[in-house]
Amino acid sequence: MSTTLLGMGTQMEALVMGWYILTLTDSPFLVGLIWTARMSLNIFALFAGAIADRLPRNRILATVEFIIAALGLVMILLILSGHLQVWHIFGIAVMAGMVRVFQMPSAQSLVADTLPQDRIGNGAAFNTVGMNIAMLLGPLIGGVLFKTFGPEGAYALITALYCLSGLAALFIRVDRKLAAQGREPVLRSIIAGLKYVKGKQVIWATLMVAVIIEFFGWTFHTSLMPSFARDVLKTDSAGLGLLMFAFGFGALTGSIGLAMVRNIRHLGRLMFAGAILWHAGILVISTSHSFYLSMGILVFIGMGFGSIQVFMLTALLRATQSDYRGRVISLRSLAIYSFAIGSMSTGAIAGLWGPLQAARIIGILGIVLLITLSLFTPKLRRL
Repeated sequence: MSTTLLGMGTQMEALVMGWYILTLTDSPFLVGLIWTARMSLNIFALFAGAIADRLPRNRILATVEFIIAALGLVMILLILSGHLQVWHIFGIAVMAGMVRVFQMPSAQSLVADTLPQDRIGNGAAFNTVGMNIAMLLGPLIGGVLFKTFGPEGAYALITALYCLSGLAALFIRVDRKLAAQGREPVLRSIIAGLKYVKGKQVIWATLMVAVIIEFFGWTFHTSLMPSFARDVLKTDSAGLGLLMFAFGFGALTGSIGLAMVRNIRHLGRLMFAGAILWHAGILVISTSHSFYLSMGILVFIGMGFGSIQVFMLTALLRATQSDYRGRVISLRSLAIYSFAIGSMSTGAIAGLWGPLQAARIIGILGIVLLITLSLFTPKLRRL
């Protein structure tokens, strides 16, 4: 429940913030840059992971969500007062990003903390289902609210969702005992986590898959999508919401199917296949100028996205000892930093050559790098 509420608020905020920036500035580059701002402090993910391995993870998660809700309230007040400027939006995005860095290590580690080892795959799938429900409904609701009530109306619901998510996190029951590294310096704990990951090809290779898809695949349905919707498909914020609804529907379908599988096998091969198909879908949609055809293609792309999230989280949680999960998931969060760079780069390409050319570039490069990585990581292929 906490994951779904948080994800819905995050997805709504992403669409509303991106469309608002595009409305105010008419700049695809700044739309990409706002995503970079949201992720700019992910460099502190290792520190966040070490904290998540020594403090109650449900309380960390609740604190994160309440702080982000407070920032949403600040955004509403600035809009209503008429004093909101573009730099305010970027400042709020950076501050929220600084807090969010603690969210993924805490939330995703809680999946394994609350389940037996043989049900971790199902837990990862259901966690992804929750996020994909949010991806399905969040952008659609956000787009409609923005069009109907303006950004202040959309942010009112976003803030409420963050508050409810924080309350839900406080009620999560965890049997996990605090690890022994809680008595050692944080820096030493971080170094120990890095050494642990270095010796596990399955873990570091999965993290490399995350880096590639964050840099390329993620940027299409986030920073590139507002420009694609407006300039190529000639639609408005509600149309953008429908496009993201189609993507979310595909992601939800893919993750629900996997949630029904008790013990997912051939994780590595499925992971590479799903990621490659995701980027192939981006190449296909770069040839479309039809709104409804694009919606259909986005369902397919979403299925690849939803599946790969399940495969990656399952692989990381299965391969990682309990005491290291926060730090390992923090590295997964750190991989999102590549998205900040990719988003800015994709936004710049879209500004120069248009969103269709940008989609083709990220699709081709993503496929090439994924195939190359698969050739050099046999242990992950055999997982």
